[in-house]
Amino acid sequence: MEREYMEYDVVIVGAGPAGLSAACRIKQLNEEISVCVVEKGSEVGAHILSGAVFEPTALNELFPDWKERGAPLNTEVTGDDIYMLRNGDSGIKIPNFFTPKTMHNEGNYIISLGNLCRWLSEQAEAMGVEIFPGFAAAEVVYHEDGSVKGIATGDMGIGLDGQQKDSYMPGMELHGKYTLFTEGCRGQLGKQLIAKFELDKGVEPQHYGIGIKEIWKVPAEQHQQGLVVHTAGWPLSESGSAGGTFLYHIEDNQVVVGLITDLSYSNPHVSPFDEFQRYKHHPVAKQYLEGGERLAYGARAIAKGGLQSQPKMTFPGGLLLGDNAGTLNFAKIKGSHTAMKSGMLGAEVVVKAIAEDRASQDLVEFADAYKASWAWKELHTQRNFGPAQHKWGNIIGSAYAFIDINIFNGSLPWTLSDPTPDHEGMQLASESKKIDYPKPDGKLSFDKPSSVFLSNTNHEEDQPCHLTLKDDSIPMDVNYVKWDEPAQRYCPAGVYEIVEQEDGSKKFQINGQNCVHCKTCDIKDPSQNITWVCPEGAGGPNYPNM
Repeated sequence: MEREYMEYDVVIVGAGPAGLSAACRIKQLNEEISVCVVEKGSEVGAHILSGAVFEPTALNELFPDWKERGAPLNTEVTGDDIYMLRNGDSGIKIPNFFTPKTMHNEGNYIISLGNLCRWLSEQAEAMGVEIFPGFAAAEVVYHEDGSVKGIATGDMGIGLDGQQKDSYMPGMELHGKYTLFTEGCRGQLGKQLIAKFELDKGVEPQHYGIGIKEIWKVPAEQHQQGLVVHTAGWPLSESGSAGGTFLYHIEDNQVVVGLITDLSYSNPHVSPFDEFQRYKHHPVAKQYLEGGERLAYGARAIAKGGLQSQPKMTFPGGLLLGDNAGTLNFAKIKGSHTAMKSGMLGAEVVVKAIAEDRASQDLVEFADAYKASWAWKELHTQRNFGPAQHKWGNIIGSAYAFIDINIFNGSLPWTLSDPTPDHEGMQLASESKKIDYPKPDGKLSFDKPSSVFLSNTNHEEDQPCHLTLKDDSIPMDVNYVKWDEPAQRYCPAGVYEIVEQEDGSKKFQINGQNCVHCKTCDIKDPSQNITWVCPEGAGGPNYPNM
């Protein structure tokens, strides 16, 4: 059946920092250009999760008067503490002089990125941008010549059996002269475009981390508004994994706390969720959280490969921008400012092409604009941070980063390589150390079901599962045999389980309604058997202020 369609000059997929910055910049340059943004979350910001210490560089360019406009940057960083944790009760505070300068946060703000995106959407709508939350971009639509024509939103009202329900509503096509894909890390359509146009040809594989985050309300005497605390080492060091924690004091006696686990880890018994729970019992974290109340929970993957892993960002009819293209600066643990800048650069190139009456072309000039920008130069300066951490671990890797970034300002005449995809590094379960995680105490540490409850995650149960398997037999016949099916541990939401049936046999079970859309399964499955696809629009988490 032929779908209905709407035509715009520019279609943007994803109301995150890159997409909304692109929309605003287009309207600033030419208010006559028609722009629409589709967002799969129930509202703008519902699926946005980040630490987040925010560097306002790009915002200063986009809206120099953001303070007068009421942008939600309420807490300026007042202090940086960095610790190397030895074990569960000891650690060393690192003098600021010995930390890579990328970890210094003078002039930055602790924010809710979700709230910033809500504010950006208000600015965009005031300029005439049409924003459609609750509609998932499920398919790329192509012209006959293979160039991108736009996207189609997903059908609504399809039952678990694949049949149309009474509530069935077909998806709609949105056509544009150019389509900007700003879905965030491991975007479904971005992944397809990279494969179709071979955008990753000649570059290293992307690398990822899984970030797990909570927001706490703490006693006033434990709160130090503006304080930023980062740690490395324990607990991940016990399993030979890399990553680190963050703990940020925001306004209203609230503390943001989280753990980023590098998804290159090799021990299949590692559970990033449980590593995070036991971290909160360390004195460095406990001193701020004890006696507090947990308010929110969520998780999201981040793309951390840097320039070495960035795909080509242009193809006929569109651009791949923001974390969909891996613009995050892992050396800073920040990506919002670089995502915004990529969106603004994309907007400028698209506006010029439309003014010249060019449509559906490969905007190759974007590559030059991007390379001339401060965002590219920043990523180039810090390009070796991630590979150094992978090669030599936190301590030696950080020492290298200090020399490379603080002393040589990233000008050493080589680029480190990191050619192994994250999913290929998994050791056999029989050759790996089992990890006995402590039971949660319900005060500082918690289980997955109560955590998912705080994420306000909801999916229509009578719909096709959006976590699809290429081969139904692989979870039990391959992954369970080789790696004790690591999906039951790397998923931070309890989506995947091995359950025992009445006859004593074991079965792989997918609890799709729990999914917080973090994309870890799509990335880390050692057999690359799981594909994440968009559920019905408005499904998933509903983060109020992550």
